[in-house]
Amino acid sequence: MQAEVNQELCISCGACIDMCPEVYDWNDDEKAHAIVHDVPDELEEQASEATESCPTDAIIIN
Repeated sequence: MQAEVNQELCISCGACIDMCPEVYDWNDDEKAHAIVHDVPDELEEQASEATESCPTDAIIIN
């Protein structure tokens, strides 16, 4: 599973970072971004829940 955050859609709400800080963090523009693109198996459920919590659907999981 891979994660990425569409920077144009991100509104910096921080829900993804709160739910899965091992995968998402703030970047220099104060927007969320994926700090690991290949999500470890043990974090897939958390990363998916964080994706579902995004109010702008900015997170893409493949």
